[in-house]
Amino acid sequence: MSEPKLILVVTDDDPTFSEVDAAVGDDEHSLVHIRSGRELRPAVAEHEPDLVVCDLQVGSMGGVAATIDLHLEAGAGRLEPVPVLLLVDREADRFIAERSGADRWMAKPLEAGELRRNALELLEA
Repeated sequence: MSEPKLILVVTDDDPTFSEVDAAVGDDEHSLVHIRSGRELRPAVAEHEPDLVVCDLQVGSMGGVAATIDLHLEAGAGRLEPVPVLLLVDREADRFIAERSGADRWMAKPLEAGELRRNALELLEA
């Protein structure tokens, strides 16, 4: 059996983490939960995840800023590029999600099947 894919989940909202865990957490996918956008860059450097799922409204550094920071660090060669799935609060947030450079975005409330499909597609890309 191969090593599980590592998914870094950035949210300070426990129900959101539980939804992501229920949709993609299994024997083939291991989840690491961090609660702050400021923790994202060091967590990516430490864990080398295969995917980041980031909540737009995460504390201390929002999901957009954290996503932009990851792309800048990867562009400068300080981090390996990692796909980002940004979780936004409503469809109207699609503009900022697209501007953040996120590879994909989803509006809440989350639908488990769609979340799993998006995550798996990003992991296989």
